[in-house]
Amino acid sequence: MPDLTIPNPTMPDFTANSPTNIIYTGIAGTGKTYQLLQIAKNYTDYLPVVDKDALLKQLVYNLNWREVVCLILLDLQAEQQDLAKVPEILAHEFFMAKAVHNERDKNLSNTAWSVLQMHSPIESSTVAYSKRTGQAYFDKDESGAWYLLPSSYELLAELSEQLAEFRQAQRDNQPINDKPLHNQRFSKQRFSMVSFHQAYGYEEFVEGIRPVLSTTGQGSQNGQMRYDIQDGAFLQLCQRAARDPEQRYAMLIDEINRANVSRVFGELLSLIEPDKRSGQAQAMQVDLAYSGRPFSVPANVDIYATMNTQDHSLAPLDMALRRRFRFIDCPPQPELLSIINVFEKIKSGRAGIGQTGSSQEKSGQIKSDTTTTIDLAKLLTGLNNRIIQSLGQEAQLGHAFLFSVRNLVQLQTALIEQIIPQLAQAAGGNVQLLQYLFNDEAQPLSAQFIQEAQAELNQNQNQHQMFNSQNALLGQAMSSSGYVINPNLIAKIGEFAQPAIYQRLY
Repeated sequence: MPDLTIPNPTMPDFTANSPTNIIYTGIAGTGKTYQLLQIAKNYTDYLPVVDKDALLKQLVYNLNWREVVCLILLDLQAEQQDLAKVPEILAHEFFMAKAVHNERDKNLSNTAWSVLQMHSPIESSTVAYSKRTGQAYFDKDESGAWYLLPSSYELLAELSEQLAEFRQAQRDNQPINDKPLHNQRFSKQRFSMVSFHQAYGYEEFVEGIRPVLSTTGQGSQNGQMRYDIQDGAFLQLCQRAARDPEQRYAMLIDEINRANVSRVFGELLSLIEPDKRSGQAQAMQVDLAYSGRPFSVPANVDIYATMNTQDHSLAPLDMALRRRFRFIDCPPQPELLSIINVFEKIKSGRAGIGQTGSSQEKSGQIKSDTTTTIDLAKLLTGLNNRIIQSLGQEAQLGHAFLFSVRNLVQLQTALIEQIIPQLAQAAGGNVQLLQYLFNDEAQPLSAQFIQEAQAELNQNQNQHQMFNSQNALLGQAMSSSGYVINPNLIAKIGEFAQPAIYQRLY
């Protein structure tokens, strides 16, 4: 059996310091998405697992008490709890970790009350305190529960990022078994992967206003809906990369031409150019559409995408994006495909496949056993040569259609359920063209992969009884297009149980 590991002749140079923008193009089934998954491995670190206390200590190490309380209220907000009373704050893991770090176990309640009141607004109707600082972060409602002032959110942006990193580290840093922690590793992903589609937009990719359900809130009913500006996948990745400039990060986009790329990228369309990145000679910065925050794309963010050139229903890729990416073609690679060995029992008067049952073995004496091969590389190459001649380069079949085929039954299934429907759509159901693709023209009706629906019906009206419910539905669908798949192929019997008929496709 051949080595089925797909080579990576187009894999980028990960040691380069300049940003990389690449789009892998090609027809369906040529391994473009696989290429993204291979690239993702180069943006994945495998780190030793550490215990939870170490992560908490790292989080609160350089924070003061006011920052710790802000962090707690931000964390509760993420859990859709806008209000917290002092006992809840004292019981939170961040507060307890800071107390351990400061070697404190007394008067912690006084510390929390002092911080909250000191950083409350002068005009507060619920807090009476004379030693306020200039900046207010907290206020209290009539029930005695505290909340963050909306005016403080922008000041807490960096703290929010630290919280997000901590929670991500907690999710990543999970022991997978009962082994000692020093023997375990976890993966840290320095990439984000999204799949574009027709409804995908700026709001999901960069930032947008999205609904958030609050379980509690100042002066609000339980379960009230509010709308917040939230960061999209690309913006979140860029924020991580900006905090970690020594490492490279990657944005992986599958099917980039399925969305309106100008709408998705918005004002970032100029910022992704390598020489416009942060710190580069022609660095650019823009104010984001919703939040108004100044933003530039870090130089350590690479962008990789795939584009299916076969889907003509999609609008042409924006020319502005073409100028900002290198395009690498991914052609079919038939050399990656297997050779199928078909075991045959040759009998006097007839031949059959040994694995199809014992009924044939009872008729005639077995004279010899032979093994015949079907070379899938030759089969795909033969099909594609005829496809190019009749339908053009973009109608070819990728090697993925046959990549998992290991035996005759799997080949028959691939032809029935994937390859023939794919080519029928490309050919517009033209029977003569389909018969040319499958070398059916000079063959008797019984040996044709593709038959004219009416001719097949007139030849043998009873043959459709062999269909089970699934195959009957398939046959009816094909018939409505003016052609049918040979019922013997669907039933995997007769000449279609022999390797010779598939060798005819070479």
